[in-house]
Amino acid sequence: MSGQTRLLENRWDDSHAATLDEPGKLLYRSNLLGADKRITNYGGGNTSAKVMETDPLTGEKVQVLWVKGSGGDVGTIKLDGFATLYQEKLEALKGIYQGVHDEDRMVGFLPHCTFNLNPRAASIDTPLHGFVPFTHVDHMHPDAIIAIAASRNSRELTQQIFGSDIGWLPWRRPGFQLGLDLEAFVKANPTAKGVVLESHGLFTWADDAKDCYELTLAIINKAIAWFAKETEGKVIFGGAVTDSLPAEQRRAIAAKLMPEIRGRIGKIERKLGDFDDQDAVLEFVNSNKLKPLGALGTSCPDHFLRTKIRPLILDFDPSNPDVDAAIAGLDQALEDYRADYTRYYETCKHDNSPKMRDPNPVIFLVPGVGMLSFAKDKATARIAGEFYVNAINVMRGASTVSEYQGLPEQEAFDIEYWLLEEAKLQRMPKPKSLAGRVAFVTGGAGGIGRATAERLMAEGACVVLADIDAEALETAKADFAKRYSADAVRSVQLDVTKEEAVASAFAAACVEFGGVDILVSNAGIASSAPVEETTLAMWDKNISILATGYFLVSREAFRLFRRQNLGGNIVFVASKNGLASSPNASAYCTAKAAEIHLARCLALEGAEAGIRVNTVNPDAVLRGSKIWNGEWREQRAASSKIEVTDLEEHYRKRSMLKLNVFPEDIAEAIYFLASDLSAKSTGNIINVDAGNAQSFTR
Repeated sequence: MSGQTRLLENRWDDSHAATLDEPGKLLYRSNLLGADKRITNYGGGNTSAKVMETDPLTGEKVQVLWVKGSGGDVGTIKLDGFATLYQEKLEALKGIYQGVHDEDRMVGFLPHCTFNLNPRAASIDTPLHGFVPFTHVDHMHPDAIIAIAASRNSRELTQQIFGSDIGWLPWRRPGFQLGLDLEAFVKANPTAKGVVLESHGLFTWADDAKDCYELTLAIINKAIAWFAKETEGKVIFGGAVTDSLPAEQRRAIAAKLMPEIRGRIGKIERKLGDFDDQDAVLEFVNSNKLKPLGALGTSCPDHFLRTKIRPLILDFDPSNPDVDAAIAGLDQALEDYRADYTRYYETCKHDNSPKMRDPNPVIFLVPGVGMLSFAKDKATARIAGEFYVNAINVMRGASTVSEYQGLPEQEAFDIEYWLLEEAKLQRMPKPKSLAGRVAFVTGGAGGIGRATAERLMAEGACVVLADIDAEALETAKADFAKRYSADAVRSVQLDVTKEEAVASAFAAACVEFGGVDILVSNAGIASSAPVEETTLAMWDKNISILATGYFLVSREAFRLFRRQNLGGNIVFVASKNGLASSPNASAYCTAKAAEIHLARCLALEGAEAGIRVNTVNPDAVLRGSKIWNGEWREQRAASSKIEVTDLEEHYRKRSMLKLNVFPEDIAEAIYFLASDLSAKSTGNIINVDAGNAQSFTR
């Protein structure tokens, strides 16, 4: 079976479940359901269980609703991600509810129902779970079910597929009234096992955790099987009107388009991008119904909250793949999209609506190429793309067996600009100083490179680690992915002396993140020999890596920075030896001096485009450094006529401040120059050498 027709697997383990209490079983069930994006998308849906607990005030047993808290994700949630509420107090809220106009006020009463001072905020879906008179409730957003829910005749389809087992309720915004509607439905249909909510999703219930899990899977599988049978042999999306370009060409086009888009939509708030050319996406963007279905917008509230109500479809002909023409048309396409979004806002807004948010598109669809998504960070961009894939799956099913219908604009607006949603956005933590930035770090797997990547990621940047050492590169990437996230880091094996390899590495960064904002040129080598013993090969290797390599990555960065038109930032990691000569190191010192002068030249050229170029000069950074392993360490010890083991202490004592210099010290200076803390500095040098009079810049 394909991904669209393959049935869900029952992954419940009785032996594991037997070790769990009721909250533990709820967590187990939630994580199992959230592990498959065909069941629910990231952050979508919720689960609950009504559990008997001991009241900390009275010592008596009371019924407590455990329900996924606001903003959580069932696939990754932990126990502390559930809100807990006194069921009796939640029921009592019915007595003060005054009707649908009272929805926002009712949310303010949910904290008064909190059990055991749980700080986890309850979501607006809490009444939907609390008022269903069953112990366990699942609310999922399966593509197969939403395809039914978003069909013109969704009620008839629900009856046809599920009979009396699953009911149907018309569209209503999530909240207190929908909870009452669900309660009324269950009381009127005591044998029903769940309900399809029009344009929204699926509710199922049972009095046992395993039964609820298996019921949810069974209902979704029934829908999957029904669609597989009904769509077999049918033309999908009206058939293809164009073919997909080869995979390598698709990525090359994305690498050119994404920085151009990013520059145009990221003037006020930097955006990061994601590229997706999976089969489901290509089937849609190549289809006859791309434009009419795209214009209808998404149906499920969770979809358009992430993706905006509709995408921007680029005018691009894969049979004549003129990328320059597509780029030339971007300004008008974006202007038209913003104008339409402004119309949507002005037409639908209320007197108390929040001010209009960013009118730029999130999803860009490119025939023959795929989907580009942009958001304030990589994870949000990737997840937005995942949500639109869910929307594509919904449109596929609904438009094949019926007629797909998007959510009406007014309903979409009332959710997108819901005051409660605005309040949640206002509670979001302030972005870190490098949020939305992408850093490209050469020598990224070495001591200074890793420390720099760590410092930049800690401030919210995404980092591309570039290094010639494949093994060290993979180790560094895996470590950062584990400690930060897989979204925050990418790696590329790179020899900075190879012109084509440098261009390919930057193109890869553009596909992965949408562009680059910061270049930390740090690839290094060191050698030591008297000048008469310095071979041409040694000389050429130093110049090739430390001068030519720095030129090549800087030139590629300049080209990209100018295309993005967002400014840019380059930090060279040079050396004290670029200013202060040392005996027996003519090749190394000369190459480092060339780096420093190259940085000055680039600072002159880049200033008018907002491109800053600065230099950090380390000295004697032994810990974690690859260049200090082996011969260089031995040669420098011999040059100073000391033992290798005494070298680090020798350098400490030699410094004016009598301090060792570590990779983290260099990283701190690089962060300063890469961030807005130094926004008015270019062409500068910061020595991080614990003090060396010979390397004073003046």
